[in-house]
Amino acid sequence: MPGPQISDILEQLEMDMMEKVEKFKRELTSLRTGRANPQLLDNVYVEYYGVRVPLKQIAAISIPEPRTIEVRPWDKTAIEAVELELRKTDLGTSPSRNGDVIRISLPAMTEDQRKKMVKVVYSMGEDSRVAIRSIRRDTLEKIKKAQKAGEISEDDLERHEASVQKTTDVYTKNVDEAVAGKEKELLTV
Repeated sequence: MPGPQISDILEQLEMDMMEKVEKFKRELTSLRTGRANPQLLDNVYVEYYGVRVPLKQIAAISIPEPRTIEVRPWDKTAIEAVELELRKTDLGTSPSRNGDVIRISLPAMTEDQRKKMVKVVYSMGEDSRVAIRSIRRDTLEKIKKAQKAGEISEDDLERHEASVQKTTDVYTKNVDEAVAGKEKELLTV
């Protein structure tokens, strides 16, 4: 019985690499850059009627000024639970409540903080590149097994290896571009 089709293996490679890059880009949005960004609160969950729900499901999050985040819970009874969770979030400042609105004023980042964040971004980028290369290695092993089993020829093996490398290069470049964009964002005052 033959193993999985080469086209299926290559399709899975593409999907896995795309997923790694998208995950990396989502993680980048949660990094603080000194500018207010609603994604900074993506990982905040609030206890709401006995269930932990994402903040964005129970409140409107807006950016009225470049370094200010406003949170307006739709249910006014949830405002204290929201404020409590926001106080636990490490944004470098404490939220302040004014009636039904919670404001978070982000302090400007120092040069040292910016440089540290750039190092974190580089590290995250390298982790993503390693994950992509791991996917490449696993895919190449599957293709070599198919060749050893006589399912594909030596020429097909070389052609598929080149295709896998080309796909790897594309997704590695996507990671590099995301790192460069975030670095520029971090170092722009």
